[in-house]
This record gives sequence, structure tokens and C-alpha cells, in this order.
Amino acid sequence: MYINEWSVKMMSTKEQHLRKPEWLKIKLNTNEHYTGLKKMMREKQLHTVCEEARCPNIHECWAVRRTATFMILGDVCTRACRFCAVKTGLPTELDWQEPERVAESVRLMNLKHVVVTAVARDDLKDGGAAVFAETVRAIRRKNPLTTIEVLPSDMGGVYENLRTLMVARPDILNHNIETVRRLTPRVRARATYERSLEFLRRAKEMQPDIPTKSSLMVGLGETKEEILEAMDDLRAVGVNILTIGQYLQPTKKHLKVEKYYHPHEFMELKEIALMKGFSHCESGPLVRSSYHADEQVQSAKAAE
Repeated sequence: MYINEWSVKMMSTKEQHLRKPEWLKIKLNTNEHYTGLKKMMREKQLHTVCEEARCPNIHECWAVRRTATFMILGDVCTRACRFCAVKTGLPTELDWQEPERVAESVRLMNLKHVVVTAVARDDLKDGGAAVFAETVRAIRRKNPLTTIEVLPSDMGGVYENLRTLMVARPDILNHNIETVRRLTPRVRARATYERSLEFLRRAKEMQPDIPTKSSLMVGLGETKEEILEAMDDLRAVGVNILTIGQYLQPTKKHLKVEKYYHPHEFMELKEIALMKGFSHCESGPLVRSSYHADEQVQSAKAAE
């Protein structure tokens, strides 16, 4: 059984860096779709989490699938999570024209499904909820057939901010717990495990018919039992969709990789997640929160 691999001792951070296994090598594709999309993003003064977070799937999504995850509210985050490559600092003023630019870009790209995420804006009373909600509405006006997934921060745990976003009725509400309970204080800045679970619970309570989604990174020192506990915690608050991917260290300043999981281990985690009741689970070394998001919304609808 592949589960025996879970018992392998993980290297401590004091030991040498782990070498990336063969299955994490990425084939780059910079065809005209990729270059055209990148040019349009710059012309529209838009940001994508694909670029800012150094997503390993950017070439597949941009060049092959023609999908992208828009990052609104600027490109400077008020938090400094130890796993994330998005720059931290004092954000600029709000750009109220951004929702229309995003909506127009979605139209030009002819996207069937779009993901909208944002930097954490703890400097704002509403956590950026008003701009988030207006972006959803703008996309709806210009692209009535496009399904919309939103991926906000916990918005400081202020649930009226979440309500502002849920009233706009995205097709999927995604909020990532990122890691297991024990590791959360070390991995995430200003966020707590329980607050994220409560955020997801409230979202389901506000709009029971809107699927909720969350994501886990593995390779940070968690145990298999802790991963399964996190799955149970997410199911307890009604989360429908789960993504599981390998943590990759973006720079030397970020947390080191403690273990590279084998593709077979990801396959087994997916099987376990589905047995626990998730309607859809993407699990693999290069899976990220928005990976194949267009397929996830269809699975969620089919499970209703």
C-alpha cells in the first residue's frame, strides 16, 4: 500500500533542501494565447494570482485552457504569510474602475468560468467586500453565462463583510484553510484555523445553495492524521469542494518544504476525500486552489 510512505521520516529544516522530484518538472508553453493574455492583463492594468503567487500551472492555464484567476484590490497584501509570494506592505487606494476592467477582460477572453481572488486588505473597514461584490456584479452584467468563483481572505472575521459578498451571489465561495490546525500559527499571518472554519460555516448559512470550497497545502510537516482531521473539520461546516496540492517554497525567505508527496499519495487523499462526502476533489502535486476550477463548478451543480 502507498500509505506506507506516510511513515517515512520528514527532513528537519536544519537539514539540506529536498530535491524536487521528477513529477514536479513543468513544461513551459509560451504560445500566442499565453503572450496575448499577458499583454491584455498589462494593458488593462490587472493583476493575476497566477503571476503574483508564482503558480506552477500558469502556462497550462493561460496557454492551453485560456483561464486565469484575477487578483483585485491591488497587488500588495497587508499580511505576510510564510508560504506566499505575494508582496506585503501598505496597499494603495481602492480602484473603483477595476470591476469593469475585470468584467471586460472576461468578455474579451470569452471565459466560461472565472475566479476572482484578492490580497488581504486589513486596512479597509469592509476588507474590500464592496469592490469584491461589485466585481461579481460587473462580470454578471457583461458575461451572463459565465460562472463566477470568489476566493476572499477571512475579511478579519467580520461577517457583515462576508454577507456583502454573498448577497452578490457568486457561483462558488472559496476560502482556503491552507494547512492543518497545528501548523496554522506558523504558516498563516493574522489568520486562525477556527476563524476560517467559521467563515466557511457562515457562508453556507447565508446562502445554503452556493457551494463552498477550500484548499490544503501539504509538505509543511503535517501528518496524515492531521490532514484527515482537516477534511473532517471542513465537512463539518458543509464544505463541498476540496483541493490538495504540494507546497513549493517560492523564495529562500519562505518556509522550507519538509516533504514531497508522491502522486500516489495524492490519489489516495482524493479517494478519502470523496469517501468523506466532498462532491469534488482535485488532488495532485501541482494542484492549486483554482486548478481546473471550471470543472469543479459543474461537479458541484451535478451533486445538488
